[in-house]
Amino acid sequence: MNVLLLGSGGREHALAWKLAASPLLKRLYAAPGNPGIAQHAELVELDVTDHDAIIRFCSDQHIDLVVVGPEAPLVAGVADDLRAAGIRVFGPSKAAARLEGSKGFTKDLCAEFGIPTAAYGRFGSLEAAKAYVESVGAPIVVKADGLAAGKGVTVAMTMEEALAALEDCYDGAFGGAGAEVVVEELLVGEEASFFCLCDGKTALPFGTAQDHKRVGVGDTGPNTGGMGAYSPAPVMTAQMIERTMREIVEPTMRGMAERGTPFSGVLFAGLMITADGPKLIEYNVRFGDPECQVLMMRLKDDLLVLLNAAVDGQLAHSSARWRDEAALTVVMAAPGYPGTPEKGSVIGGLDQASGEGVEVFHAGTALKDGALVANGGRVLNVTATGASISDAQRRAYAAVDRIDWPQGFCRRDIGWRAVEREQAG
Repeated sequence: MNVLLLGSGGREHALAWKLAASPLLKRLYAAPGNPGIAQHAELVELDVTDHDAIIRFCSDQHIDLVVVGPEAPLVAGVADDLRAAGIRVFGPSKAAARLEGSKGFTKDLCAEFGIPTAAYGRFGSLEAAKAYVESVGAPIVVKADGLAAGKGVTVAMTMEEALAALEDCYDGAFGGAGAEVVVEELLVGEEASFFCLCDGKTALPFGTAQDHKRVGVGDTGPNTGGMGAYSPAPVMTAQMIERTMREIVEPTMRGMAERGTPFSGVLFAGLMITADGPKLIEYNVRFGDPECQVLMMRLKDDLLVLLNAAVDGQLAHSSARWRDEAALTVVMAAPGYPGTPEKGSVIGGLDQASGEGVEVFHAGTALKDGALVANGGRVLNVTATGASISDAQRRAYAAVDRIDWPQGFCRRDIGWRAVEREQAG
């Protein structure tokens, strides 16, 4: 098969790495890709917002499947345009991608179909949102309704923080994403990421992980796109997975189908495991980043076979098998992240860091005068497997320490909850 992968981050590098291992693969292209992805795919200079150019490339190169990595092209309808041109694509329609593209849309779906989630309000004006916040008090969660690259969420512990977050949204800090705001009660419990491959009718459970959103050790500081992750998430027991499927995922699949917008692609449920059971924080319509990296390291099966089954509506006859090992990834970021990152610092030592059970996925890198340099906020995803999460953590940080990038920084406590469980158990 000839496959085109859209995207340029660590998630896409992990997907390219896994797709390249498939015996079904003939040629793998990636647009725009990055230097790490170039180890597995032929990079193509395509603007992912130019759907006509993507369609022409697919026609010229006889592409059998397009895999869409990031959320923005899906929310913009790239899957619809590809399907209209007769091109097979893994990813939801524009209408179904509203599950991520509009937090208010998802909250309303939860209310209609009885899906457990936080109490909420939706507001199109600062005055109305302020009045709601003042009526319910803090702590409270303020979310820009639209796509904000993982940064449009504020967990406000005080009224001052909540009101400042509202003003940021309506003042344009997140562009059009903040034109409408969702305000939610603060859920208490342990967060987990739960993934399903979907074909419009069937949702196939596809692994668990736990992300670390805050930039600082001990889950302190501002939110980021994710500073590290591990899989599996111990909090997602077999019973919790069964409840999540029954109470959250299956009603969502039914609801979307009833609305005439069946969901196919990756359904990524961000969950809070509360004393009352799983509650939905939000949906994403693509693999998590950096959760995808740990999932790909653990997946036993041929990813391309599973993606084809999702595209062809055959997931009812499919299963996904996982290695017994745990996997853990550490994000190395550039100075200034999650604000404005400093670009251009030279990175070395990746060959010394990689090895058996250790992969370094590129997230924000570029080549300049023959040298690998930082070209984004989250730059590298140092990923390792191990017999336990503690073992995977030890191996990942040993690999981090072999990388020659003095300017880079990372959290040193990725996996801390699971490590504490293992040490206590």
